[in-house]
Amino acid sequence: MERATGTGRAVGADHGRAYPGRVLSPRQVVDYALQRRALLADVRAGRVEPEEVCDAGAYLQRAARFHGRKVEETCPVCRKDQLAQVSWVFGEALRHISGSARSIDDLEQLAAHHREFTVHVVEVCRTCRWNHLVRSFVLGTGRPRGGRRTAGG
Repeated sequence: MERATGTGRAVGADHGRAYPGRVLSPRQVVDYALQRRALLADVRAGRVEPEEVCDAGAYLQRAARFHGRKVEETCPVCRKDQLAQVSWVFGEALRHISGSARSIDDLEQLAAHHREFTVHVVEVCRTCRWNHLVRSFVLGTGRPRGGRRTAGG
């Protein structure tokens, strides 16, 4: 059971939510679970080498360490470490922070102050360097910046 609170946060069941109980109104949500499942099946069948999918760069590894949120899932490749999810933000309105990793609290603040930006959530294993795009979605107020325009001026 899920219910809204006066703070704009949801309380209760968190299944299928972009960020359980935290972020306001994600839009245009794209889930990459089927793509992930197919890729992992190819790895297990030997059609794709683990080295091809365990290629997280140093920047992504650091982002997972400092900005990532641990999830209750073990790495599907090495099965040694818990996965971390890192949120990357992109959008013209974000200016210099576009393309950076952000915490869930940062996402809430950005969503309250910017009209629209895209979030890409990537899961990362810090042990074997597995990484995969989990989901993407749009956040923001949805309102145009500035005052209202009228036809006469």
